[in-house]
Amino acid sequence: MKQKLTEQLQTRFGFFLFAVVLFWLKTYFAYHTAFSLGVDGWFQQLILFINPIATTLLILGISLFVKNPKKGYRSLIALYVLNSILLFANIIYYREFTDFLTIKTIFGSANATKNLGSGVIAMMQPLDLFYWIDAFVLIYVYKKFVSKNRDERIFKKRWAFATVAASIALFAANLGLAEISRPQLLTRTFDRNYIVKYLGINVFTLYDGIKTAQANQVRASADSSDMAAVLDYLGTHYAEPNEVNFGQAEGKNVVYIHLESMQQFLIDLSLTDETGMTAEVTPFLNSLYHSSDSYSYSNIFHQTGQGKTSDAELMLDNSLFGLPQGSAFTQIGADNTFQSAPAILGETFGYTSAVFHGNVGSFWDRDNVYKSFDYDYFFDAGSSYTLTDENSVEYGLKDKLFFQESAQYLEQLPQPFYAKFITVSNHFPFPEDEMNNTFTLDTGDETIDGYFNTAHYADEALAEFFQYMKDAGLYDNTLFVLYGDHFGISSSRNETLAPLIGANPDLWGAYDDAMMQRVPFIIHNPGSGTGQISDVYGGQIDILPTVMHLLGVDTSAYVQLGQDLMSAQNEGIVVFRNGSIVTNEYTILGNSVYHTQTGTLAYQTEEVVEKVAQIRAQAELQLAISDQIINGDLLRFYTPDGFVPVDKSLHGYVDSPSRLEEDIAELGDLNTSLYYTNNGVSTVPLYQTDAPEFPANQAVAEENATQEQPAAEEVPAEGQTETVE
Repeated sequence: MKQKLTEQLQTRFGFFLFAVVLFWLKTYFAYHTAFSLGVDGWFQQLILFINPIATTLLILGISLFVKNPKKGYRSLIALYVLNSILLFANIIYYREFTDFLTIKTIFGSANATKNLGSGVIAMMQPLDLFYWIDAFVLIYVYKKFVSKNRDERIFKKRWAFATVAASIALFAANLGLAEISRPQLLTRTFDRNYIVKYLGINVFTLYDGIKTAQANQVRASADSSDMAAVLDYLGTHYAEPNEVNFGQAEGKNVVYIHLESMQQFLIDLSLTDETGMTAEVTPFLNSLYHSSDSYSYSNIFHQTGQGKTSDAELMLDNSLFGLPQGSAFTQIGADNTFQSAPAILGETFGYTSAVFHGNVGSFWDRDNVYKSFDYDYFFDAGSSYTLTDENSVEYGLKDKLFFQESAQYLEQLPQPFYAKFITVSNHFPFPEDEMNNTFTLDTGDETIDGYFNTAHYADEALAEFFQYMKDAGLYDNTLFVLYGDHFGISSSRNETLAPLIGANPDLWGAYDDAMMQRVPFIIHNPGSGTGQISDVYGGQIDILPTVMHLLGVDTSAYVQLGQDLMSAQNEGIVVFRNGSIVTNEYTILGNSVYHTQTGTLAYQTEEVVEKVAQIRAQAELQLAISDQIINGDLLRFYTPDGFVPVDKSLHGYVDSPSRLEEDIAELGDLNTSLYYTNNGVSTVPLYQTDAPEFPANQAVAEENATQEQPAAEEVPAEGQTETVE
C-alpha cells in the first residue's frame, strides 16, 4: 500500500492531486480559524467546504502545462507557495482590519505593509505555523520521495486541458449552489465576506481585480471638463430654501434613525391580532408623524437599487443615487471623493459625527466607505457591541438592545453631533422571535406575519430611545430625522397584503406596486410647534438639502442632486433607480402612464405625451448626472469655496470606543459631551428597556421564576406524570 502511494506521488498528476488536497484542507481550516464568515446551516457549510477546490485545481493546474518534468514539479511548488502567501496575507490583514485584501490595497500607494503598520510580526500568533506546515510537507515529500524518482514523462496537454475544464465545471457548480443560498451574489455585493464564504479568496481577489479595472478605466477617462454638465444641471435645478424654515434647527444635534424596511402604509395602520385585539402596528411612530413638532411627509419614495440600504445611506449623506447595477458602496465608495453631510457639518459648525450599527462594519464595506464620508467614529459589532445568539438576529443586534447599548457612546460624543443609528430588527425575512412576539397575526404568509411583528417591535424600541433622550436631557436640543430605507414586503406578496391595508387584491396592479414604494420620512424638531403633514412628492435624494437648510447650511455651492422639500421651487419629480417616475400628476411605469391621484391609465393625448416626455427627460438626466459623478469620481475636480476635501487617512474604526476616549481626553475643558457637562455622571442608568434579553431584566425574570416554583412536597414523585393545560 505504501509502495503504491509512493509511486502515485512520483507521477506528475499524483503529486499535483496531493498538493490540491493539501491546499484545499488548509484553506478550509483557515475559514474556520482565521475568518468570521457567518456560516449558517449545513448548506452553507457544504459550499464553504467545496469552494477552494475549483480555483486550487485551476491555479496549480498551470504547472501541468510545463513540458519539462523537473520544471513542472518546481512550478507546482512555486504556485503553491504563492497561493499560500495570498492566503496568509489575507489572514494577517483580516486579523487587523476584519476585511480582505483588495487589489488597491496590494498594489496601491498605501500598500499592504503600510496599511498593516509596523506591528505585522507582533500580530502573528503560534497558530500561524499551521498555515505553513503544509508547504513544508509538500517540499519534504518532493525531496524525499519524488525528486530522485520523479516521473520524467511529458505530461499530455489534453490532460492538462481536462484539468482546467474540470475546474471550470466545479466552479460553475459552486456558483450555482452559491446563487441558491445568496441570489445575485456577484451583481449585488453586500459584503466581501459573502464572496469569500461562497466562492473563496482566489475568486474574491479576481472579482475585486475586475471591478477595480473597470472602475479605474472609467475614472481615468474622466477629467475636470466633465464637471461642466454637472454644474450646469445644478444651476438650473437648485431649489432655494424656504426663508421661514431656513436655520430653524441651527446648532442642534442631529440624530438620523434608519428605519429598516419600514413602508409608509404602516403609518396609522391598525390590525386585529390572533387574540382578537385591535391595535396600531406602530403607535409611537404614528405619534411622531402627527406631532406639531414634526415635518412629516406622506409621499416620499425610496429610490434604492440593488444596493438597497447602502443606496439609501448614499442618498441621505450625499444626495447622490446608487448605481444601476450593484452597490456604489462596495464598488467605489471607499475610493471616491464626496461632499458628505458629516464633512459639511464638521467643517461649517464643528459637528462630531458617528454611525451606530449592531452588525459587522464590513457589511456594505461601511468600515471603508465612512472614511470617505468623513465620519469621526463608527460603532459596530466588531468593537462596540457584544452579539450572542439570544440578543441578535441575522443582520445584527436587536433594536432595543442596540439603542440601549449605544447610549454609553452617544453621551460621550462632543456636541453638537451628527449621529446615525442603523436598525436591523425589521429586516427580511422577519423571523419569528419567541422572546419578542408582541404582535401576532395569521395571514397564511409567515413573511407578512413576521413583518408586522418586527415592525411593532422596532416601534417599541424607538419609543424607548426617545424616552431616554428626554430623560438624559438631549431631546430638546436634537433634530431627529427618521426615514424608511426601502420596501420590506416584496411586490410578489402585495396581493396577500392588500386586504390588510384596505385594498382589493383583484384590482391590484403595477400602479399599486409603485405606490407601495413610499416610505416614512419625519423630521422631528422638538419645540418648533410648526410641524405639518405634507403631501409633496419627493424621494430620498431630497432629504439632505432639506435637512441642511433646516440647520442653516447654504447648500448652493455643494453638489447635491435633490431639492429641498420645503422649497417653493421643488419640482416634485421622483425617479426610481429603474427609471420609473412618480409626480403629483403622473406615474410613469415603462410605456404605461397613470394618473397618480386616481391610479387610472392616462389617455395619451398629444398634450399628455409631450408632458410625459419632458418629465421623463428630466428624470433620466438626473440619473445620468449622478452616474457620471459616481463613475467618474468627478467631485475630485470640484471643491466648493471654504470646503476642505476629506482626508480618509485620518479615520480608522478598528476600535472607535477607545479612540473616542482618547479624543475626549485631549479636549479637556473644551469637551462638550453630555457626560462631561453632567459632571461625569453617566445617563446610561436612565435608559429603560423591557427587552427580555437585557441582563437586568433576565435577572428579574429568573428571580420571579424561582419564586413561582412549587413547594418541594408539590413536585410529582419520580415516575408520576402531570398534565398541564
